[in-house]
Amino acid sequence: MKGRPFFYFSYGAACTEVIIDTLTGENRVTRVDILHDVGSSINPAIDIGQIEGGFIQGMGWLTTEELVWDAKGRLTTHAPSTYKIPAAGDTPDIINIALWPEPNREDNIFGSKAVGEPPLMLAISVWEAIRDAVSQSGGPHPPPRGALQMNAPATPEQILRAVQTIAVS
Repeated sequence: MKGRPFFYFSYGAACTEVIIDTLTGENRVTRVDILHDVGSSINPAIDIGQIEGGFIQGMGWLTTEELVWDAKGRLTTHAPSTYKIPAAGDTPDIINIALWPEPNREDNIFGSKAVGEPPLMLAISVWEAIRDAVSQSGGPHPPPRGALQMNAPATPEQILRAVQTIAVS
């Protein structure tokens, strides 16, 4: 329990806008705005690409990449050939990415921070936006915050099930 395993902590925030179809459960991410901390960027174009790629990967994880097991307990969705991954057409219509301008205060390479995996977690904003849209589908008196139960990934089936739950309550 000695030493410093990390010379940086990167932070980010994302705000996402979605549309859901209450008859089919289909959804579309129409806009996302991301602010992410990369320290002093060595190459902003690469960092922005990493952020966008990580976000889209996380979006797939939380909306399409459903785990399915067979009767013997074997995972049947074990590769991109057996489950749906995001494609270029799933990219939001508007995607704005800004880099937080503060340098890393740690003694590392040019004050930069790694940016590979952390943006994946920003996609939680997609799941929450879908969940909020489902809550609002019930009309002017949505259920109390936290009352709506919806599992991840937010597949069309999950969204439709949640919409139907709101409709009967």
